[in-house]
Amino acid sequence: MTTQSYVRTEMLGEKPPPSSQVGIVKWARENLFSSVPNIIMSILSIWAIYYILSGILPWIFQSSWNATSLHGCRDSIAATYGEGTEGACWSVIRERWQQLLFGFYPKELYWRPVAALILLFVAISPILFTAVPRKVMLFSMVYPFLGFWLLWGGSIWLPLSAIAGFAIGYAALIMLPKIIGNLGATIAAGLLPIIYWLFVSGPVISGLNGIAPIGIEGVDSDEMGGFMLSIIIGVSGIALSLPIGILLALGRQSPLFIVKTICVSFIEFIRGVPLITLLFVASVLLNYFLPPGTSFDLILRVIIMVTFFAAAYMAEVIRGGLAALPKGQYEAADALGLDYWKATRLIIMPQALKISIPNIVSNFIGLFKDTTLVSIIGLLDPMGLARAIPADQNWNGIVWEIYAFIAVLFWIFTFGMSRYSMYLERKLATGH
Repeated sequence: MTTQSYVRTEMLGEKPPPSSQVGIVKWARENLFSSVPNIIMSILSIWAIYYILSGILPWIFQSSWNATSLHGCRDSIAATYGEGTEGACWSVIRERWQQLLFGFYPKELYWRPVAALILLFVAISPILFTAVPRKVMLFSMVYPFLGFWLLWGGSIWLPLSAIAGFAIGYAALIMLPKIIGNLGATIAAGLLPIIYWLFVSGPVISGLNGIAPIGIEGVDSDEMGGFMLSIIIGVSGIALSLPIGILLALGRQSPLFIVKTICVSFIEFIRGVPLITLLFVASVLLNYFLPPGTSFDLILRVIIMVTFFAAAYMAEVIRGGLAALPKGQYEAADALGLDYWKATRLIIMPQALKISIPNIVSNFIGLFKDTTLVSIIGLLDPMGLARAIPADQNWNGIVWEIYAFIAVLFWIFTFGMSRYSMYLERKLATGH
């Protein structure tokens, strides 16, 4: 009699899963065709995407890159792809890309805005990434003056004199509290630099220029334009609006009646006025409030107004972050014996800013895109040039190609900001 074993004495080898349970097939079944409504919507969406791309892609790729006019583009496309073919005339981008990027900045000096942009990324690197050595922060403090000097040129003593004014304010803040108290030192730290810049800086710069005329070729603001101008206004507004917005948010919650009233009035007034109105004020009306003969650069006026506008909205975003903090955080700071400023700097504000990251970045993105409004007051940013280039007889009638190029440039910067926002949220996540 024979016996048969029903117990396997060796393991079976691994087998691949069914094709319907892995890869793109599984993803499509779960996400596109999991139910009847999903199937209908997926089919309609695929058809819509195909319909749109079938019209756009031929226009993009059946194009001309080497013509010198719109008429030449159309002839080139017809000769290459057949009569009646419609395609993009990218030749205008090949011919005018430098103007779209730099405006009317002298071509032989293009290296200066390029160097300023590269140094900008170096300057913000220790702020954006913790792996960068903290010593680079020293360069970050100097960069605004260096970047201004590279872009506008002129005497080296002008940015150095501006730095000297901040140094005077810092010295007053450190040395005067023992003499006139903290409040008096704070007021002096704000007033002394202004007095220095208004009454002392000019003669000092003139004297130093007479002794050692060191500088580079100057460039007028009228020659600046294109995407460079958008970056100048956008980066300046972003960098300045965040600290001002923090101070306004804290001032709005201050128990001091005067401080709170000033901050609330400023925020509500600015938020109640369209940005374009403030730009017209910067362009036309601001000079009426200045002493006769005063020359105030238009780009600087625009930066000031854009900063005020963005700071008012930033203040409300940060106030929302402060309101979202549990009351226990404030009580914990009091229990540790921290004064107001230490508690705000070490406990309250880091958490409020973390909560507000998505809205802060959204404000930054909106501000960067709003820089295109300066074309209305005569500054030739990319949108201003988009209307000026078709005025040339060779390119009269061209529209979509220029706007598409500008859209791609803005998308690169805004997409980068949104990706960094997501990276920062993941990095600062502490669990739920």
